[in-house]
Parts: sequence; structure tokens; C-alpha cells
Amino acid sequence: IYFNSFSSCSMDTPEEPGLMPGETVVKEGKAAILFPSANEVFYNPVQEFNRDLTCAVITEFARETLASRGVRIAVPGEKERVVVSLSDEMNGEERDGRTEQEQGKERQEAKEFRTTSVGECCEDGLRVLEGLAASGLRSVRFALEVPGLKSVTANDCSAKAAALIARNAKYNNVAHLLHASQKDASMLMYEMRGKKERYDVIDLDPYGSPSPFLDAAVQAVSEGGLLCITCTDMAVMAGNSGETCYSKYGSVSLKSKYCHELALRIILHSLDQRANVYQRYIEPLLSVSVDFYIRVFIRVRTGQATVKHSASMKFSAATGPPVGMNCDHCGQRHQLGGPVWAEPIHNLEFVQKVLAAVSGNPSRFGTSKRIEGVLSMVTEELQDIPLYYVLDQLSSTVHCNTPAMLQFRSALLHAGYKVSFSHACKNAVKTDAPAGVLWDIMRCWEKSNPVKRERLSETSPALRILSTEPT
Repeated sequence: IYFNSFSSCSMDTPEEPGLMPGETVVKEGKAAILFPSANEVFYNPVQEFNRDLTCAVITEFARETLASRGVRIAVPGEKERVVVSLSDEMNGEERDGRTEQEQGKERQEAKEFRTTSVGECCEDGLRVLEGLAASGLRSVRFALEVPGLKSVTANDCSAKAAALIARNAKYNNVAHLLHASQKDASMLMYEMRGKKERYDVIDLDPYGSPSPFLDAAVQAVSEGGLLCITCTDMAVMAGNSGETCYSKYGSVSLKSKYCHELALRIILHSLDQRANVYQRYIEPLLSVSVDFYIRVFIRVRTGQATVKHSASMKFSAATGPPVGMNCDHCGQRHQLGGPVWAEPIHNLEFVQKVLAAVSGNPSRFGTSKRIEGVLSMVTEELQDIPLYYVLDQLSSTVHCNTPAMLQFRSALLHAGYKVSFSHACKNAVKTDAPAGVLWDIMRCWEKSNPVKRERLSETSPALRILSTEPT
């Protein structure tokens, strides 16, 4: 069923030359991957979006990083920027406001840049590690689709997997760029902690929790390097087992409608906390909740002063508690979760670059349309507002019909507050309005859509909220 649902993934029969009996070829992106048999190895085509997005993010990271090293990357299908001179009509200025002199300087700088293409070994390029590579599909795609790489190390602790990775590298003609490794992922990263040995990009996509690998990862990535981390243990991070979440990530998760963004903020806090031990800190570039997992792309930098800011904006203990034992609105007891990352979870400038590159070259990825949709939603999110409300839950709390999202958002905007959606939940309301304002809006909505008060328990949150007149 999965394979019929994805046009860019396909499985070939083992009649192709070079295949052993019972082997299968899976094609995704530019890669063709050998598997011992269709039943023996788990291939999840739903993760194609994850791999496409990662290729897009690493490409933009390479573009930024290598520009400072005098290298320009050539991406297949990407059009060269064309400057049209309008000097006669615009008194020597270009359409984008730059003068001919400035354009000439840019062209001269472009000539001084060296250009590198996909599949080439770039001496000044990025060193990439995939710590848990399995078949090596992701690493092969990096080698075939991301320009500006010096080397790709595809590691797995299984001897069978390492042998399969080596075969897949040869099968795809990228053995000069992709090297198979058979080591424990954490030990490999610990061995590469030296400043000259660190990787520029580390990708960790485990089955389950990445927590055993995070300490090594924040040490083995280069200064300003990129970490790409996937978490698939969403039951733990979404509040089903708060104590397990605390043991793995140092944060208590809560069962809530905003659990997906909370999970992103939990993993970011965990990464930052582990980096702080080594006088390092993180800069989130992109954090997404998709399907059954979350994925974060962060930069890791070193700086003692910034590390201190991770605890408080002042170099002193925080004060509290900021709230009483019970909620002022519904009367119920507060639940305590966290600690979590409270800063923005995306770098808008970087996200917009990735979005522009994907939308300008849609044939590059099989899931380009979905990437455009998710990134477009990300760019519209309020960046300085942690978490969100869910309109269905607000209505359910007071036992009334759900207002139209347009009406609810309009009410907040007319009241002078900011509001946005969230990519993590389709009915999310992300706003800087205090909770009291949202409940006032629901009270006003309830007046035109009355709730039968006699059916409400005297201790119910609904009766407590609706008994208060809107201000």
C-alpha cells in the first residue's frame, strides 16, 4: 500500500544486472538502494519527506558555509541568477536597486569563486556523518543530491548493514565520496571530538529516542556545524509517560493538545542543556512536527557568555512561582511540566532560503509540494509565542459549539492581539492574548450559542468559566 501511494519511490524486480538472488532495489530521489529482500529490511516510504527536507536543509547550509570558503555550489535544476541592465531607463541603476558598479563587483566576486557540483569531492566541502545509517539510503542521497561535500560517513553498528552500505555506495557510483563505517555511533562521535576531526553535519535518525547519542553529538559537530535529529518516541514526549521523558530528556512532558510543539521544545532544551556542559549552545534553524515524529535542525556554537543566558537573561536565580496553586479561570489545579526551550524554534531567514530554493526547483524532490506547504506555514507562525491553544478544546471545555476559525481569529485581531496558525496542529491558535481574553471570546460566543447550565456539574470548569461575565 505504501509503495502505491508514493510516485517518487519504486521497487524494482531483481532481474537487474548485479543483483544477488532475492535482492530488491528501492529507488528514491536519485538513489537506487539494494536490499537483501523485501521482507528482511524495513523501508518506510513515509520518511521520504524527512529525507527530502534534510537534503534541502543541508544544501542551504552548504551554500551559506562554503560561500565563506570561496566555494559556490551548483544545484541540479536550479537557475542562475540573471541581472537585467536598465541603465537607460533608471539612470544607471539595476532593477533591484543596485548600481552597475555594485553589479560589476558581484560578477567579479563570482568569478573568483570555485564551483562544485553534486557527486564531486570538494576539498573545502562539508564532512557529513550519518550515525545510524542502516541501508545507507540517506547517505547515498546526500552524495548524489547535495553539492559541496568533502566526505559522507555512513555508520552502523551492524556488520551486515556496513557491508550493505559499501555495496550501495558502489552500486550508485559514489564510493569516492561515501565511506561505510561499522562502529557504535556514540563511540565514533566521541573519537571525533577533536577540533580538526569534527563533522560539519551530523544526522541522527534512530528508531525511537535519540537521547543516548546527544551527548556525543553536541561534542563531535564542528563550530557552527549542523545537527539533524529525529525523535520517533512521541508517546513519551507527548505526555503518556512524563517520568520516562524526564529520564531521557530532562523534562516532564504533559498530556495536552499542544504536545507536538511541546515535544519540539523538550528536545531543543535537552540538546542545549547537553551542549552547555561543554560551553556550547544551540541555534535552532528549523523544527517540525510531521506524521509520527519530530525533526530538528540546529547549529551548535561555542561561547561561555551565551551559555549563561540559557538559564536566565540575568545571571541570577529565577523567581517564582509565577502562578497560584489553581487556575484563575477554571479553578482546576495547575500541572507542572518542563523545563522546555522558550526561545524561537525556527530561524526565519534560513527557512525562507530553503523555501525559495525548493519552490524555485520543484522537480528536485518528490515531496516538494509538501515541503513548500510545511515551510510556508512555519514562516507565518508567531516566533515569540511558545505553544498554542486548540479551538476544538476551548469549545469542548465549555461544552458549546465550535466557532469558525475565521471568526475566532478575527475577534483576537480586532482586540489588538497577534494571532497565527501552527504547522504542528491544524486547529491551532497561537496568540499573544492572555488566557482571559480567549475565555471572554468563548463567553461571548456562548451567549449566541447557549449551553444548558443545568447539565453542568457545580465543580465543572465550564460552569466556573461561564459564570463570569466577559470584560
